[in-house]
Amino acid sequence: MRAQKTGVRINGEALRTKGPEHELISPVTGEAFSSITLGTEEDTAKAYDYARSTFDTWSALPKEARARTLREIAISLRREAEKIDEGSWAWLISTETGKRLAEAQAELNFSAVYFETFADLILEQQPSDYSVIPGITHRVEVHPIGVSAVLTPWNFPISIPARKIAAALAAGCTVVFKPAEIGVLSSLRLSALIDEHTAPGVVNTVLATPEAVTATWFKQVDSVSFTGSTRVGRIIAQELAPRFIPQVLELGGNASFVVLDDVDISDAVDTLLIAKFRNNGQSCIAANTILLPQSLASDFTDLLREKTEGLVIGDPRVPETDLGPLAPPQDPSRIQKVVADAVESGGAPLIKELDVPAHGYYSAPQFVMNPDPTSGIVTSESFGPIAGILLYDDIDEAIKIQHNSGYGLASYVVGADPERTAALATSFRAGIVGVNNATPNYPGAPFGGLGDSGLGYEGGRQGLEAHQYFQTVATRFNG
Repeated sequence: MRAQKTGVRINGEALRTKGPEHELISPVTGEAFSSITLGTEEDTAKAYDYARSTFDTWSALPKEARARTLREIAISLRREAEKIDEGSWAWLISTETGKRLAEAQAELNFSAVYFETFADLILEQQPSDYSVIPGITHRVEVHPIGVSAVLTPWNFPISIPARKIAAALAAGCTVVFKPAEIGVLSSLRLSALIDEHTAPGVVNTVLATPEAVTATWFKQVDSVSFTGSTRVGRIIAQELAPRFIPQVLELGGNASFVVLDDVDISDAVDTLLIAKFRNNGQSCIAANTILLPQSLASDFTDLLREKTEGLVIGDPRVPETDLGPLAPPQDPSRIQKVVADAVESGGAPLIKELDVPAHGYYSAPQFVMNPDPTSGIVTSESFGPIAGILLYDDIDEAIKIQHNSGYGLASYVVGADPERTAALATSFRAGIVGVNNATPNYPGAPFGGLGDSGLGYEGGRQGLEAHQYFQTVATRFNG
């Protein structure tokens, strides 16, 4: 009999709840491995009350003390990342989400960097003084906004919450946190670790229905930071609009991967494989549409086919595995339909049909050559190990496709000429661009997008300021 777990952690304790039971199924096997009880509207209200009651104490701590706490959390995360045995945190992440074990370890270490980075940023932040008008001094001071609501997806169950929570805590805010149902045990483990280093009630976690969250948190919190789909982001923006509270909405992506004609083909293919298949393709900054010059079409696709067909698909906890399963149970069939529609539109599958494990939520990788530009594999976020390849004659054609996607989170360019690649990167309508680099995200830099990719920024100074407000004090002195 599996032990049932609670999705509620409030005031430093895991609490029993009266919510419905939710079975946790591993995408690796397709079988249930645990269960969890969802929180109720009463639990979300209680979480907010504790976050509000602890705000004055936490925000009053000297920023040196808050920074020290964040660094202690980072140290604990790095210790956990060293373990990869069954029962370790990395193993749990792989079991819950299908992420390869090495990537799960990397996520834990990357999460530690967020806590370290925001510890540094809060110490660097100082009031600004301006003495431009004779006899008057303007001082700009920064204050924590209050209680921050953090709502996160399943694909990075540690690093995305870390990016948001570390910034909020550094700013002096307290937090109410709703993780996703997939990957929830990994996220709750992060909450428990944070509780070990902070006073009870500073971070309060409730896995609850969206209705329970909107009924309480959206009516009371001082800011919201959400990562998820563009569809849900629009709903949240509508819910929050009457209150005019600050919000960060990090939504979907449709990253173009532009190949220039002077590129080293082998390097370019290797970069594409990482940009496409990292986290099994389940990343908002994953390469989504490959834009390839006609002159390189044959050589590039031949090598891409060879390397993709050599990938090992299987249990992500086995070191030899290159590609694990998709996390949501419906995603393999969804991916198959996207590919079928792309082929029906006139596209040609590049990769032979690869074998996948019989049990679990696996989907074979596929690239579709020359699909109709209006087909879903081009216009929508695939969020899986598939992509369309469009050929171009003129680089302006590629830029136009990138601009017209409607999304503006990430894009990539690979080429040999530094000036040419830099100029192309600047022309993209995207918040983050990888130039000969498949992993462009860095905790000390802003992360956010344009258009259907949302609004606001996480990471860097901008991510810290998302949880703060600015006050200008203008003082006139006589004499």
